[in-house]
Amino acid sequence: MTKKTVVVTGASRGIGYQTALKFASEGFDVVAMARSKDKLGALCTEGGECITAAAVDLSDAAQITAYCRKLAASGTKIDYIVHNAGHLINKPFLELTDQDWYDLLEANLMSGVRLIRELHASLSRQAHIVLIGSMGGYQGSSKFPGLSAYSTSKAALAVLAECLAVELAANDIRVNCLCLGAVQTEMLAMAFPGFEAPVSAGEMGDYLYDFAVNGSRFFNGKVLPVSLSDPQA
Repeated sequence: MTKKTVVVTGASRGIGYQTALKFASEGFDVVAMARSKDKLGALCTEGGECITAAAVDLSDAAQITAYCRKLAASGTKIDYIVHNAGHLINKPFLELTDQDWYDLLEANLMSGVRLIRELHASLSRQAHIVLIGSMGGYQGSSKFPGLSAYSTSKAALAVLAECLAVELAANDIRVNCLCLGAVQTEMLAMAFPGFEAPVSAGEMGDYLYDFAVNGSRFFNGKVLPVSLSDPQA
């Protein structure tokens, strides 16, 4: 049986790190993408030879293009993408600068747009793309002060998943967005000091692995809540 390949972004810490480890433990070839070469090195040491470190700054379009073209030239076919990379700013709306908005849209939306566009030629037939959103960007969910820019950027990512599911359907490529609630990560701790999330990064990594591998049998173009609670709830 041919080994399958997954690209996991934001793989240097938290949910992305644990998701990459889970895929590696199940025998997948993992392209672990993040900015920090040192942290990716630690991931490769822990996860073994199944993991390939891809030190790419996803806010840099040129770096994304260069790496994806290198991957395509190698003949690698991508079966799964778990696009987990993102950024969170907790700041009242009236204090947010234009640059804050640009930074969040760049990190949480445009990184995924560019990555999928550049990897499209390398996707296998029936590939599954999983975009990691947030309950903050889930329509009808409770909203919290300080998260207007973050939630807006994640809502845009959710709509992107719905649109791509239609546009990529000709090649049987499926696209879904999982809107995560609170997970105990470094990013959450920085944004909400003292808050204890009910789900660990390891537990969420296990779930994302299972959904990426099996979820496309049941879902396409869906925006799905994955939450026990939200910060401040």
